[in-house]
Amino acid sequence: MSVHRHLSREDGRLRTTTWRGDPSTAQLVARGRPSTRALEDALAELAQSGFATVVTSALSPAEQAPFLDAGFTVHERLHLLRRGVERPPRPPADVALRKARAEDRPQVLAVDGAAFLPFWRFDQAGLDDAVAATPSARMRVALRAGADEVVGYAITGRAGGRGYLQRLAVSPDCRRAGIGTALVADGLRWLRRWGAREVLVNTQEGNQAALALYDALGFTREPGGLAVLARSLDVGQR
Repeated sequence: MSVHRHLSREDGRLRTTTWRGDPSTAQLVARGRPSTRALEDALAELAQSGFATVVTSALSPAEQAPFLDAGFTVHERLHLLRRGVERPPRPPADVALRKARAEDRPQVLAVDGAAFLPFWRFDQAGLDDAVAATPSARMRVALRAGADEVVGYAITGRAGGRGYLQRLAVSPDCRRAGIGTALVADGLRWLRRWGAREVLVNTQEGNQAALALYDALGFTREPGGLAVLARSLDVGQR
C-alpha cells in the first residue's frame, strides 16, 4: 500500500508516496513550483526513510526545471494528447460496459497488470489515487461477451470544464475488438453531459497500440509532451 506523507515547504507543498507499492521507490508530487532547496530537503528526508530512488509525476517542460536543477534526469517521455468531447465515436454495439463495483477490483488490477509494463502497473493504492485525482470520476468496466469477466476498464475524471482519461486498459487477448473505443466513447459522453469541453490523456512514447487508438479517435498530440523524471538517493544522502 502506498504511504502518503506531506512535506510542507515555504514555496508550496510536496507530497510523497511509494511508487506502485515498491518500498524502495518514492514518488514526489509538487503543487506549484518548488525551489531547489525545498527539493533537496525532501530528497534528504526520503533517503533517511530508506528509499533508494525517487520519481516524479508526469511533468510539462516548464514544470521540469526545478527538478532538473536538483539532479533529476528523464526516466521516460510521454505524449500528451487532447480532444474535444463533441461527436464521440460510435462504440461497437457488442461491447458490454457497466459501472465498476468494489468486487471487480481484483479483476481490474489483473487487467492492468497484463496491459502495462511493470513500472507503470497499478497496485490497489495506485488505482485508488487515479479515481481520487479529480473532483468527479467515472470508472467503467468492459465485460467478455456472455460472461461477467472484466476484460477492460477506464477511469475518466473531470475538474471543471476539463476531463482527464486517467487510465485505460484492455486485456491483451481482447485488443482490436472495439473495447478501448467503447470505453473512451463512454467517458466522452459522460464528460459532455457534465459540461466539460475537452479531455486530456498521456501515454508513453513507445506505446504504439495506445497511440494508434487515440489517433484513430481524434486526439491530437500537444507540443512538448510530458516526462517522468527520476533520481537515485545515494548513500551519501542518508
